[in-house]
Amino acid sequence: MMFFSRWKTLAILAVLLVSTLLCVPNFFPRAELPGWARQFSLGLDLRGGSYLLLEVDLNAVVRERLESLADAARTRLRQQNIGYVNLAADPANRRVSFRVREAGQAAAAAGLMREQANQITASTGTSVPDIEVATAEDGTVTATLTEAGLRAKATGAVEQSIEIVRRRIDETGVSEALIARQGQSRILVQLPGVEDPGRIKELLGKTARMTFHLLDESANPLSPTPPPGVMFLAAERPVPGQQDRFAVRRRVEVDGANLTDARAGQDSRNGEWVVNFTFDSVGTRRFAEVTRQNVGRPFAIVLDDKVITAPNIREPITGGRGQISGSFTARTANELAVLLRAGALPAPLTVVEERTVGPELGADAIRAGVLALAAGALFVFLYMGLAYGLFGWLADIALLFNIVMMIAALSLMEATLTLPGIAGIVLTLGTALDANILINERIREEVKNGRPALSALEAGFTKASGTIMDSNLTNLIAMGCLYAFGSGPVKGFAVTVAIGTVVQMWTATTLVRLMVSWWYRAKRPNELPVMGRGRGLLGWLGRPMFRLVPDVTKIPFMRGARMGLMVSALLSTASLIGAFYPGLEKGIDFKGGIVMEVRTPEAADLAQIRSAVSGLNLGDVGVQEFGSADTVLVKLPVQGDEAGTQRAVNAVRGTLEQVAPGTRLLRVEAVGNRVSDELFMGGMIALGISLLAMLVYIWFRFEWQFAIAAIITLVLDTTKTVGFMVLFGVEFNLTTVAAILTVVGFSANDKVVVFDRMRENLRKYKQMPLRQLVDQSINETLNRSLGTSMTLLLSALPLAIFGGDTLAGFAWVMLFGIVVSASSSVFIAAPIVLYSGEGRLRRGEVGQAAGGKVGAPAGV
Repeated sequence: MMFFSRWKTLAILAVLLVSTLLCVPNFFPRAELPGWARQFSLGLDLRGGSYLLLEVDLNAVVRERLESLADAARTRLRQQNIGYVNLAADPANRRVSFRVREAGQAAAAAGLMREQANQITASTGTSVPDIEVATAEDGTVTATLTEAGLRAKATGAVEQSIEIVRRRIDETGVSEALIARQGQSRILVQLPGVEDPGRIKELLGKTARMTFHLLDESANPLSPTPPPGVMFLAAERPVPGQQDRFAVRRRVEVDGANLTDARAGQDSRNGEWVVNFTFDSVGTRRFAEVTRQNVGRPFAIVLDDKVITAPNIREPITGGRGQISGSFTARTANELAVLLRAGALPAPLTVVEERTVGPELGADAIRAGVLALAAGALFVFLYMGLAYGLFGWLADIALLFNIVMMIAALSLMEATLTLPGIAGIVLTLGTALDANILINERIREEVKNGRPALSALEAGFTKASGTIMDSNLTNLIAMGCLYAFGSGPVKGFAVTVAIGTVVQMWTATTLVRLMVSWWYRAKRPNELPVMGRGRGLLGWLGRPMFRLVPDVTKIPFMRGARMGLMVSALLSTASLIGAFYPGLEKGIDFKGGIVMEVRTPEAADLAQIRSAVSGLNLGDVGVQEFGSADTVLVKLPVQGDEAGTQRAVNAVRGTLEQVAPGTRLLRVEAVGNRVSDELFMGGMIALGISLLAMLVYIWFRFEWQFAIAAIITLVLDTTKTVGFMVLFGVEFNLTTVAAILTVVGFSANDKVVVFDRMRENLRKYKQMPLRQLVDQSINETLNRSLGTSMTLLLSALPLAIFGGDTLAGFAWVMLFGIVVSASSSVFIAAPIVLYSGEGRLRRGEVGQAAGGKVGAPAGV
């Protein structure tokens, strides 16, 4: 209704006021804000910093548990005088097995193994052991790590690793670092302002597990294999003329986990850098016992399977304090102290993905994003005002509040705004006006049909509401799939567009209606300003100045139905062939590798840079100018494992500094094989589920002929978009997947509007031939379809022009997809409905007239 009660009006105004207040804190420094204030934060691609994705080696956790179990079994069996052979850990099968020499002792041996089980709390809430022990007739005893034990170990290892990573990064002084779990075994680390994360990667890559062991003086370290219960370890810093390999007993005499403090210092006797450490009460007692019982014997300090030092115990050490020496420098001593204070990682961490953006590039991205947003807003505002007059200007006011409410939502969520997120806001400018175009076109149609002013307004808002809901839900489905299977900044894009979609439905159907009702009560006009031109400046601005197509058109679109389907099939077939040969140009997200963007002091010598990097023997090297003569993009293939990728990044960085001193590193992206495969699979799953979800939704809301037509058309639109990317060499990455999904959402939106009018006309004109009815439905929605396409084009075009190289591929894919989607509604979707629905849709209408299925509310 056009009437708004006082409480409803106050509620709407309160929402706008609260949204505005929530936006204000974003314009002030965080330190000056009260505790209740919330801000969104800028992503690393906008303010600069490093993004690291670390993976916990869960295999190492299993291996360590099994080796510990085997060592404990060896000790207990000897204590109980139980003879055994072939005692060994088998990490591949997650078990420890051995055979007792006397079969009668198998039960006793199995009991000893069960005593070594850790009691864990499974999902059932009951306490269960982490190993299962079984015996065989030949006396073989097998202890296998259970699934519950494996899950508990994995969860504990990741949670402990997160806490230790946080401590280590805090020790380095990096502020506002974000550390969070991602998936089952990965840890996300974001480091704002860190341009070169090399030192932090080095700190995080070290397990830093320190243990104290006795040496086995009877074993020969030069033997090819160690005796049982002994391991051969190398010295961490070999010194010429000194022993560089040690026979270390596996038994841990004192664990570094009992350390309470570690500080770098200098030995008062010789001035050498050392690390002084202190034990807790448990460590102090154990350290005293071991040193008291082994005076005169060598005692090895082991860090990450390397012997730091192995001095002889000269006297018992009972004070709980000790000192580690070993040719340290000030830096290495401090780093070791940091690692020991933070604690040991339960398993090694590997960097599987790295993205670094310098502040210079981040500032450029902010400028590009703001410029694209301003240009897009200006284009869209002018179009709506000039195309729809007063009601268009009111829609522009609602659009301003739409942006305000989006920012308020991001602030309330304390979300992170990335460059793709800015792109999402820009695109929302175009999609947000779709609902207003639907309403304005409906009002205009009701006026032409002779309705009085108030009745036309009421009918325009009411009849458009169903179509607005249907068309926007398809877009939300696409964004939901993108968020579920996307990664990093692409998720931010999905969240931004989803928020904008929800907000614009409210502003279009509620806020604009409120402003129109105020205007109507103030003016009480006999006619609405939706037709012709007015007098004077206010009248000139209050009425539409142009129409994209005449109000009444009778274009026989279905005469070209067969030709449209044939041309579409040929283009899609060619696109599919092109996707495999020559194939899409996959970006680093989907094929892995290294991309480094650098800026040289002067115009870059590409040949010299290419020659220098090629000399590193890192595979095929791509070197190209990127945007300007002093900016270069270096591309390298995947370097085997993740450790090789990190070595390659460091090698290229050093080489570029030698070739062009003063070179600034703007961006680094390094993605390993496993991550790239996962990202590619996630993108494909997002596309597939998006299409399937839209098929189900449209089938539910319409007859099956409409659902089949929509899904076939969406698939054809997607294939042609892929063909466009192949033809023009647009990189296929997560950002372009986001563009394709956005195109899919818009394409479904456009088809829903046309289908909705077809469904309405099927009820209205029961004797009209289906071919004529389809043509009439398309003609009646032509201005709406073209108007929405125009607002999207006007919002996406600035992204292509001003958005920079990062968003260029995204924007051009969007522009192409908009054009393809608008044409496919007419020349693909409508013909499929025509050929699949002849005879069937009419019979369905007869059934409805006789009291059968009632259709959904009609829209535009």
